[in-house]
Amino acid sequence: MLALGIEGTAHTVGVGIVDGSCRVLANVYGMIKPEKGGIHPREAANHHAEAVVPLLQKALDVAGIGPDAVDIIAFSQGPGLGPCLRTVATAARALALTLRVPIVGVNHCVAHLEIGRGTTECEDPALLYVSGGNTQVIAFSRGRYRVFGETLDIGIGNMLDKFGREVGLPFPSGPILEKLARDGSILLPLPYSVKGMDVAFSGMFTAALGLRRDGARLEELAFSIQEVAFAMLTEVTERAMAHIGKDEVLLGGGVARNRRLQEMVGRMASDRGARMFVPPGDLCIDNGAMIAWTGLEMHRAGVRMSLDDTVVDQRFRTDEVAVTWR
Repeated sequence: MLALGIEGTAHTVGVGIVDGSCRVLANVYGMIKPEKGGIHPREAANHHAEAVVPLLQKALDVAGIGPDAVDIIAFSQGPGLGPCLRTVATAARALALTLRVPIVGVNHCVAHLEIGRGTTECEDPALLYVSGGNTQVIAFSRGRYRVFGETLDIGIGNMLDKFGREVGLPFPSGPILEKLARDGSILLPLPYSVKGMDVAFSGMFTAALGLRRDGARLEELAFSIQEVAFAMLTEVTERAMAHIGKDEVLLGGGVARNRRLQEMVGRMASDRGARMFVPPGDLCIDNGAMIAWTGLEMHRAGVRMSLDDTVVDQRFRTDEVAVTWR
């Protein structure tokens, strides 16, 4: 059984094809990179509309199959930017109707967890999900993926990109800040905002900009932002693992590729006698393969959707999904 997934929640549109054992046959994507400012939802949607058909053909070519070999179409139903979600949902509906195959709408956050479970050796992890728009600690409990902690304001990736934009770095800024941080060594004073199981990053963003205006070196700021922000994330992840008794932690989302974050979470896990898992880099970022795999799992568990069920949901919560495949 083969599933084709279309991802398009924000700046990236991707198409992935996976088989029933989570073997990724194709995983191609395109990203809009604004010359200045942040992501404009309508401009991103226009980009996705132009890119999705060529990406569909490219994915089929990479997988070495024709469209008739696809058994299921899956798409990112939310959460995300409305115009982007509607664009990929329209493409998925048209493709499913043309091929006369089932269609499944997938929760984007759940897909990050499932592709990690499918491609690593972890079985029942706590997921530290860190991306541009989302920052959550998630784990399976009583039939759903429960959120045990999350950001109270902006996602960690959003904070890194906003700071980078304000100091003149191109988008995405996270990988550039990671490189700059390697040349920093002075820990500057930044707010450490952990509130129970939750975190907040807007105060850190404002304080970092203030230090920059006062003459702080960008390398020291990048170092300090990473050390403080990642320590916050590591703390709430450890607290969640202790609370729910998990001995595995999985990283997911674009920021999960950051080596310093991996070092800190890995050290925490090791000290607890637990194990950390990280999917391959192209499966950490937003991608179609994770949508395809999750849609395939849902379909095999009996999930069926009519076209009326495929309405997108910009605020589709992780814990709203009934996880019938586990």
